Amino acid sequence: MNSLNDLVTQYHSWCNHLYFPQEPCNLYDATRYLLEGGGKRIRPLLCLLGNDLFGEMYEDSFHAGNAIELFHNCSLVHDDIMDSSPLRRGKPTIHVKYNTSTAILVGDILLVNAFSHINKVQEQYKQQIYALFSATILQICEGQQMDVDFEEMDIQQVCYPQYLKMITFKTAVLLAASIRIGAIIGGADVQQQAYIYDFGKNLGIAFQIQDDYLDAFGAPAETGKQPGGDILENKKTALLIKAWEMSTAEQKNALRNAMSQNGTERISAVLKLYKACKVDEWAISITAKYTAMAFSCLDMIDIPLNRKENLLELTNQLLARRS
Repeated sequence: MNSLNDLVTQYHSWCNHLYFPQEPCNLYDATRYLLEGGGKRIRPLLCLLGNDLFGEMYEDSFHAGNAIELFHNCSLVHDDIMDSSPLRRGKPTIHVKYNTSTAILVGDILLVNAFSHINKVQEQYKQQIYALFSATILQICEGQQMDVDFEEMDIQQVCYPQYLKMITFKTAVLLAASIRIGAIIGGADVQQQAYIYDFGKNLGIAFQIQDDYLDAFGAPAETGKQPGGDILENKKTALLIKAWEMSTAEQKNALRNAMSQNGTERISAVLKLYKACKVDEWAISITAKYTAMAFSCLDMIDIPLNRKENLLELTNQLLARRS
């Protein structure tokens, strides 16, 4: 059994050897710029940990992990274009540093390469992994469209259950699929796969609500993102939706007025109302709720506790993050 640090080191070594051609240079320079920009690489690590949870580590998990990481970066490139985001991981986004056309092509290149890595896993579970990976990508696209649609909707038209469905598709299913793919490779049975998928899904929901919280209340130096970016982009985040649901009639009017302002005035006014509605406290408590649900799913898997230690360590690191 590997330590978490061993797995991190091994995966970084693998992903640092991803090869892309030299020409056209703008296309592949932009691709390398994105991939060399760092990132937490949570999803491929979850894939490795899913394998490690149930059996010896197989090379197939590294190929699957690369596929997951490449697709995740593909989705980030396209997401940044749709959101007109200027920064990603503290650096100019691809469409800003290069141009929008190149950024779209970079996303396409990453998607093609993701499937090429799926094709490198063993035949005995390739079809199952391919089906799960493909279905997950479709759900992510649907979740992203829901997110885009919400931006054009009035705040009173979006309810919290709709938001939960959106983040489940847009964010949580990829974490869930990542760890389930690793579990498939590690030899988990169907019931164990279901438990570990639910673990990943609940963790993903907690992670996204925490992300909404950090966008509003995190320090820009730590998050690497534009402060209050979600507020400026009219994102229907957990905080905005619950602030509306928890506010008085007077606070609702104040929130509408705040959302009609521009720039830093808009951000400061909305954050003031978030505090008044205590939606920051709600976000912390609901993150804890989904974290507990994730751990409950993990408890249902009947394997020695020491095999779960790496996964528990990574989970605790994720939920203690400030960026």
